[in-house]
Formats: sequence, structure tokens, C-alpha cells
Amino acid sequence: MNDLTTITKNIVKYHFGQFVEEEDQIVTEFPLTIILNNKEFATLVCSPSELDELVVGFLASEGVIRFYDEIINLQIDVDQGFAYVTISKQVNTNQEYYSKRFIGSCCGKGRQFYFVNDTKTAKTSTSNLTLTPEECMFLMDQLQQHSVIFKDTGGVHNASLCSGSEVMFNRSDIGRHNALDKIYGHCLINKIPVRDKIIVFSGRISSEVLLKAAKIGVGVVLSKSAPTDLAIKMAEELNITAVGFIRGETLNVYSCPERIIQKSVKST
Repeated sequence: MNDLTTITKNIVKYHFGQFVEEEDQIVTEFPLTIILNNKEFATLVCSPSELDELVVGFLASEGVIRFYDEIINLQIDVDQGFAYVTISKQVNTNQEYYSKRFIGSCCGKGRQFYFVNDTKTAKTSTSNLTLTPEECMFLMDQLQQHSVIFKDTGGVHNASLCSGSEVMFNRSDIGRHNALDKIYGHCLINKIPVRDKIIVFSGRISSEVLLKAAKIGVGVVLSKSAPTDLAIKMAEELNITAVGFIRGETLNVYSCPERIIQKSVKST
């Protein structure tokens, strides 16, 4: 399905004082409506790739499921933009923490998504993982090298799940939260333990991004951009190490700095 994530379009470009016609790669924006136990639950605006992972990760992040085995059936109709999900328990979509709502791809709307279930699904990290600054910089470099769709379009967020200094897999999406839900879904489907894993992220660490990382269960979030003050407060409360502005040979540690250590101190 990755071939649906971009389209080719003829555009007019102004370049060094002249207008020229050329082809450009444009990122695809795809609405996906989740029908949960025969009732409309939410509409996600996303990139049309890894949609099964996105749905599983979103439902887990919302507290609807805890394990992939709770899903009896999952079918995605790409042509019509629907995901039909049957789970092994009843969900009351009228409860205050399960309300039908529109989940957009744009940024800056984080607080409207804070529901009661956030307090139930965000995990306080118990990770014993440590990283050197050099390892943080290496992982950020690896994320940027593997961000193929971003290089082609400039229109997606990228995230990686890492183990120590190794990148396990990458996900991209027009929605920053969607990229993280795809990672979560992949971990649930493949039963990948996440306690000592790392999220490397292309965008800023907002409170929404920090909450997503906490729901996944990782102990370290790395970003090339800045965190918000609320994200730092949440990271401190949830024992998550937030590292931002990883650029070149510099980085800033904003919370739980004990996990970022000098190379000579790191145990082998």
C-alpha cells in the first residue's frame, strides 16, 4: 500500500528568477473511519500505509484494547476509507472517555484530546536503559536517512522504534500521532516488548506526542526539535527521558537526565 502515500503532479516552480514546469511528489491525505462493533468510533486523517497497525495502535492508545488478541476481526476497505473492527468486549461510545470525534492531521490541537482514558493508558516508565549522547545523535541521523517519503514530499512526520543503538523499524504519516500509533500497533501485532525501547521522532515533543510515547511504554523520546513545557512536566511525572534539539554534535536533555550518560561511564 506504500505506493498510495504519494502522487505525482505537474507544478509551476519559481527558480532563480524563472518559472519552470516540473513534476513534484505530493503526499496523500487519506480519511479512515473506524467502525467499532458496528458503530462509528472515529475518523483518522492519515497516510494510507500500514493502516492495520494504525488502527490497532489507535485503539490501544485510546484504551479500547490492551492486547492485539482482543481483536476478533479487522478488515480495511481502502476504496471506501473504512476500517471494520470487531473486538471481544462491548464499548460504550457515549462514555466521557470514548466519544466519537474527528482526529485531524494538523498540529496544535492536543488538549482537546485529553480524556479520562489518558490517565489509565499512559504508563510510568520503569526502563533501565542508558544512552550516550553519541548514540542519540546516531539514532537521529538514522531516522533522517530512512525518511524517504519526507525527502520526496516534505509532508510527513517520521518516527523510529529503536533498541539501544539499533533502529528496529520506521513509520511515516502526515499526522505525528498517527506515526506513533503505527509503531504501537506494530509492537502489539508482533508482540514486541517496549520497556527498554526508544522512540526517535522528527517533530517537536508536544504533550500529545509525549502521551503517545507513554502509552506505548518507552522510557526515552529523542527529537531533533523542541519540547513544550507541558510535555516536559508530563515526562517528569511519567519518568520519561525527553531529549530535544539533536542536531549535529549537540542535544538538550529536558527530563530524567540520568539515562543519558558519558561514553566512558556506560557499562558494557
